[in-house]
Parts: sequence; structure tokens; C-alpha cells
Amino acid sequence: MDSPRHLRIGLVGAGGIVRQRHLPGLRALPGISFRAVANSSLASAEAFCRDFTPEAEPLARWEEVVDHDEVDIVWIGAHPNLHADATCFALERGKHVFTQARMAASLAEAERMWEKAQSFPELVTGICPAPHGLGAGNRLRELLAKGAIGKPHQVVLHSFNPLWLDPAQAGHWRRRSEASGIQILTLGIYIEVLQRWLGHIVEVEARGGFAGSAPDAVDIPDFLHVLARFRDGTEAALLFSGVAAHAPGDQLWIHGGEGTLYYDFGDESLRLGHRGGTLDPVEVPPGLQGGWTVERDFIAAVRDPAAPRPRPDFTEGLCYMRVVDAVWRALESGQAQRCA
Repeated sequence: MDSPRHLRIGLVGAGGIVRQRHLPGLRALPGISFRAVANSSLASAEAFCRDFTPEAEPLARWEEVVDHDEVDIVWIGAHPNLHADATCFALERGKHVFTQARMAASLAEAERMWEKAQSFPELVTGICPAPHGLGAGNRLRELLAKGAIGKPHQVVLHSFNPLWLDPAQAGHWRRRSEASGIQILTLGIYIEVLQRWLGHIVEVEARGGFAGSAPDAVDIPDFLHVLARFRDGTEAALLFSGVAAHAPGDQLWIHGGEGTLYYDFGDESLRLGHRGGTLDPVEVPPGLQGGWTVERDFIAAVRDPAAPRPRPDFTEGLCYMRVVDAVWRALESGQAQRCA
């Protein structure tokens, strides 16, 4: 068997998600090397290369990574405010692009990324998928398609954690729109997941706020309540918090005319209850069990144009960005907003 085509990667941003997930996933694949790394500073890029990618060149500016002659794939692990510029420049330079979620800092930037990708269909682009729901999500979709609970009419999501109660997290970048854009807590993650399972959200209302006096640089709400309507008429209450002491974890209920589906995102377990019965565990057959194959799938698509393109793609990213944008507008206006 022929050796796989060697691929050279340049990292733009080398934070926790890159170290914990992407780097091990890429290192496990044959024919992969790292050529250049840019991080928040040259010193941090040098430290990353010293500890993780000694074969790579640390660089002071992300543009140098994208423009590097020995880089085939630009792997973006930076904050959302950099995703659009790095993606568009990389595509113009003929590089494949993988970007960390969330897709972009704004809907306008996501649209720019999508439009640029359409101009270079031969290049592979992809967004890091939410790990939430990978375990039994395929089984849940199958049950919905078979009508296991009848037609869904109500959805309730709780995504609570106490992270922002920690004073050490007071100025975290995810709390500042200059870095995170319009991304709020886990909103974008769960919009991606719910639209994959239940179809598109077409209208939202939203309220949110701060649990106490927030630092001056913080302008992203500590908690968020969203009322959403899906295209088929299903209504959803989506509740998010970064200031919930004793948080119960992330949980989803889908209520239909014949029963209920319950998903626990903590242990990726699924339960099904029929009308008049109890919520019982659902077995997930091996063929429907999901898992983390992000790096393998992206590299396979680069090496083989006939291979499936990685998911979510930029079209799916644009779809969840439209909902996130509508939530932001609803917060600002105090009125219901259509998802453009």
C-alpha cells in the first residue's frame, strides 16, 4: 500500500483545545508534520513548539503562518475574532482551513468566510464540531425520525455551570465581545446540536444579564434565557448560565405527543419514555455510536477529494450563526427576532 500523502500543518492559535484534542488526534495519523506556529505572543509560540512541536517554526504573526510556503493546512485555534481574517487569507493563499468553533465573531464575518469558501471549492474547509451529543446523537435522530415520541412540541435545554462565579475567571476572554464576538456561553454549541437533530430555528426571543457587578471589560451576559421556534412549529426554552452554583449539568428534554426523549450531555446517555410509562435507558447499537474523529475526517478529505467533507461545514456554521445573531439582536431590542 502506498504511503499517505504527507501534509504540513501551520497552527494559528495553540491553546487548550489544540493541546488537548487536536494535537493528539493529528499526531496519531501517518504523514502529518507541523511547520509553523503562531500564538498570542512569540514567547508563547516558542514555548509551545519547545514542548509539543519541536519540528515547527515559532512565528510572531499569524499572517506568517498562513503565508508560509511549507504549510498545506492552516489549523486555526485562535479566538473567534480572528477566524474570518485567517480563513479568508488562507484560502486566498491556496491552503485548506480547519477552524476552531465557534465559526466567527459575527454573522457578517461568517458570511464572508462562507462566500470565500465558495470561491475555492477545491480546498477543504471545516469547523470543529461540538463534542456534545456525539455519543448517542445518531440514535436520538433515528428515534425522532421513526416517531418514537410522536410529533415533538416542546424542547427544554439546561446548560448550567458555575465557572464565572470563580473570581479567577473575572476577565476570561469568553466574557468579552472583543475576543468572542456575539458568542454567549454555550449558546452556539447547542444551536448547532439542536438544529442537527430538530431542524432550523426560525425565530427567537431572549433575555439575559449579569449575576453581579461585572468587570469593565466584561460585556457578554452571565446568564441567558432563549425562547425559540423551529420551522416545524416546535417550541423550545433554552436556558444557559455561567453563574449557577450546584449546577445539575447539561440536559435536554424533547416532549412529543407520544412520549419524551431525555439526553444527558454529561455522560452522553439517552432515555426514552412512552406516554404513561417511565424514562428508560436506550441502547445505542455499535453502528450508531458516535465519537471524536475530527482530525481523521478532515485529513481524509484533504487527501482524497472523493471522501466526505468534514462536518459541520461552513454552510452549517452559517446556519447556527444566524440564530446566534438573532439572539444577540433580541437581547438588544427586547423584541422577537427572525433568524435571517
